[in-house]
Amino acid sequence: MSGTLIAVALSLVSAGAYAAAAVAQSRLAGRTEPSAGVLRLLGRGAWWSAVGLNAAGALLHVAALNYGPLTLVQPLGALTLVVAVPLGARAAGRRVGRIEWQGTVLTLLGLGALLLTAGGSAPHDTLTLPEALGVGAATMAVVAGLSRPGARPGLRHAAASGITSGVASALTQTLTVAVTDHSGGPLFSWRLLTVALLVSAFAMGGLLLSQTAYRGGLGAPLAVVTLANPVAAAAIGLALLGERLQGGPVSLVLALLGTAAAVRGVILLSRAQARTTDSAAQARATDSMAEVRGTEPGRAADGPSPEGPVPSRVVIGSPRPVVVAEPVAVQAGGGPHP
Repeated sequence: MSGTLIAVALSLVSAGAYAAAAVAQSRLAGRTEPSAGVLRLLGRGAWWSAVGLNAAGALLHVAALNYGPLTLVQPLGALTLVVAVPLGARAAGRRVGRIEWQGTVLTLLGLGALLLTAGGSAPHDTLTLPEALGVGAATMAVVAGLSRPGARPGLRHAAASGITSGVASALTQTLTVAVTDHSGGPLFSWRLLTVALLVSAFAMGGLLLSQTAYRGGLGAPLAVVTLANPVAAAAIGLALLGERLQGGPVSLVLALLGTAAAVRGVILLSRAQARTTDSAAQARATDSMAEVRGTEPGRAADGPSPEGPVPSRVVIGSPRPVVVAEPVAVQAGGGPHP
């Protein structure tokens, strides 16, 4: 079996492990208070299950990087979202929707086009110590900018997670090539020790950033992670590791078309996942209101509350309006007022 086929096979299994980990992290994030710290997560078995799945995916990914270049292995990470769709649907007790199937097909077609253009030779070049330090410093600066307080923290944390994970993969390839091919220099050196420390820091940072990003749902953050990861890794491969697309100008056009199809597919998948998340949140809100009013979840009250009508407001920006009860205060005389 050629190195390319081995890299593709290992990447497929790795994507499955990462998808299962993403679904587990998303469910854990939905059951965890936003104010909960890292130490509280460390005491939960579900967190360690997700860590184990991520570790398995990472080991398979490292093995794939030993047989294929970054421009081949990293785009296959988009399969994580493709696999996560049926896993998430099954966990939620629903069927995969039409838009999700469309997104899956487009993503697979786009990845197929990229596989035809990616270089198939095993990697040989490695990062020098100054290059590794430069990549590490630039990555930390970008992550610091994305992690600052502001709007859309989930998507920004997802982008930071994808970038750090992609950079960790690029640095990991330097380690794997050095271990399996001694032409890259001594096996034990300051360069490889520095690269190993950077890989550990970026891998753990990407995991924690993704956990934070998934608090707002699985679809859109996972899509951003899926797109940012191969872009960061491929940029390092093309700029510093001498990787090239094979086939000339025709392959470049095919690669651009494949990238556009894959991006469109990922966007469709993320939108479908976002709708599912909104629907689940609406259902939980409805059930919570029913419990507060003393009715069965999913059923409206048969009559007005004994205390009188409950003031409410309409929340828009979702597939259907949601009526949320406004809180009321009770005066000393016992009458409610706004």
